[in-house]
Amino acid sequence: MMSLTETHTVPPQENPLRLQEYGVGIFKAAATKSALKKLLKKGYIKINGAPASTGTWIKGGEVLTLEIPQQHKNQKKLRLALDVLYEDEFLAVVHKPAGILVSGNSFKTLARALPQNLNESSLADACTPQPAHRLDYATTGAVLVGKTRESIRQLNQLFENKAISKTYYAVTIGVMPTSGTINTPVDDKESVSTYTVEVSVASPRFKQLNLVRLEPQTGRRHQLRKHLAGIGHPILGDRDYCPKELLLQGKGMYLHAHKLRFTHPATQKYLEIADPIPQKFLKLFP
Repeated sequence: MMSLTETHTVPPQENPLRLQEYGVGIFKAAATKSALKKLLKKGYIKINGAPASTGTWIKGGEVLTLEIPQQHKNQKKLRLALDVLYEDEFLAVVHKPAGILVSGNSFKTLARALPQNLNESSLADACTPQPAHRLDYATTGAVLVGKTRESIRQLNQLFENKAISKTYYAVTIGVMPTSGTINTPVDDKESVSTYTVEVSVASPRFKQLNLVRLEPQTGRRHQLRKHLAGIGHPILGDRDYCPKELLLQGKGMYLHAHKLRFTHPATQKYLEIADPIPQKFLKLFP
């Protein structure tokens, strides 16, 4: 067991910021917004010696302290080879295989495999690489990763501002329109997805299978899966939203995060990074 302590002195700020906005990435243990909120809730972060909260205002000159008592440090490294689609000193994009969580308390996660697959950044604020977003357990595809504290903060901000465009591919069941927009709320929140059917093939069991390009305009949990199931065309192999009689056993779910498009927060270069459509998708459409 050990106690982890980090301190940070806030530089002068042009405008006051809430700690939940300023604090992402300033501590190694709080590289994401969710991690920061958990540490604040547990009372592990103090400002000038007093307990801080997400609503604490930062103006400049404050001393922030993070102290995690008796932290278990797992020295074992996850040896899992990942395909790296793009990498520089600030960020990376990696391929997430099916059957693995992006992050969490499990030992086998994408996050735990990142340090063994990426080059350590030489920048002064380099930190343990952190995924900037999530994909479902059964979904494959491109995941954006921050390699420095500043880039993690910036990537979080890009996602909040909807400044990162994502393209997915899915195989869906049934005869469906060639294109459309689905705006059914997910978890009572505004949700918008657009789709285009690129190719279809007749199927004795499923009537028709479709290779569909998807562009989510919002980022709700299970949004694409719920939207497609909601219009009667669930994703092939989706164990949560596909009717049992239409489940495909042993093949996994046919949903793939294909492309990310965004302006690099450090270099301001426009990037378009693609993770090729899996062969198991394409083999269904000879």
